[in-house]
Amino acid sequence: MTLSQNLDSLLSGAITDGRVPGVVALATDADHTFYEGAFGPRIQGESSKMTPDTVVWIASMTKAITGAAAMQLVEQGKLSLDEPAKGFLPELASRQVLEGFDDKGRPRLRPANGDITLRQLLTHTSGFVYDIWNSDMKRYLEATETPGIISCMNSAIDLPLSFDPGTKWDYGVGIDWVGKMVEAVSGQSLGTYFKDNLFEPMGMNSTAFKLTNAMRDRLAKIHARLSETEFAPQMELEIPQEPEFEMGGGGLYSTIGDYAKFVRMILNKGTSNGTQILKPATVDQMAENQIGALRVRPLHAAVSNSATTPSFSRASTRVGD
Repeated sequence: MTLSQNLDSLLSGAITDGRVPGVVALATDADHTFYEGAFGPRIQGESSKMTPDTVVWIASMTKAITGAAAMQLVEQGKLSLDEPAKGFLPELASRQVLEGFDDKGRPRLRPANGDITLRQLLTHTSGFVYDIWNSDMKRYLEATETPGIISCMNSAIDLPLSFDPGTKWDYGVGIDWVGKMVEAVSGQSLGTYFKDNLFEPMGMNSTAFKLTNAMRDRLAKIHARLSETEFAPQMELEIPQEPEFEMGGGGLYSTIGDYAKFVRMILNKGTSNGTQILKPATVDQMAENQIGALRVRPLHAAVSNSATTPSFSRASTRVGD
């Protein structure tokens, strides 16, 4: 069997066995796509099928795109990786650290030691975390009636830190703050900046925070797992289409073909369609360890519909991970 036949068999078998509701897959090198396949329905129980141009919510795959946008502005001298980020976003000044809760369930906070930097925000070492994998932050959101990140409300990321900047690694909303930094120095909304400086130059015509009618016609829905072989489409689950802020950490919709164009830009040292999106040295820098000896830890689920990650074998985190 050829590689394509083997992959077709693997992916179609996952549908038949009920391991996934639907799947679209692509493999590329720096020059071209050498595998593409789509199997199963876009919405279980409906007739529309997954196709290579199916639109999906790409969630945290948004982070790499936000990281690339920030690094463009670093190249231009408009942002700095290591200057205090409060110089670009005053909202990041005077952050407090969540130390726990008093006997009445009220959060105990103290001033953070040190300033947050763009490098820390990009590499999840700023102290910001997700409540999904942090039980103390989950409790904080409940105690303060703070909305969750998918609400795309500004208050959803106006959170205390879980630790002092630069002292640990933990996955969180830092790259949403990076998106706000991009907006602050560019004078554009994040979606407009992406369109002008990334999507149009790379020909990514089906990637956006806001779904066009053409994108919605090809949209696959997220499914919740009911059992090992049963899924339920979450018909109402959608990133807000008129958000208070565009979620640089996870708000984009895209297709697998569009995202492959972004991947090929990285593989080609920052060049796409003859256009230099990033400098080769910048792409190399983005692939280097940016957190020194800090350890990347497993993420333990704090909510029932999330998963615990396996242990990581490496200590390094790169820009936009």
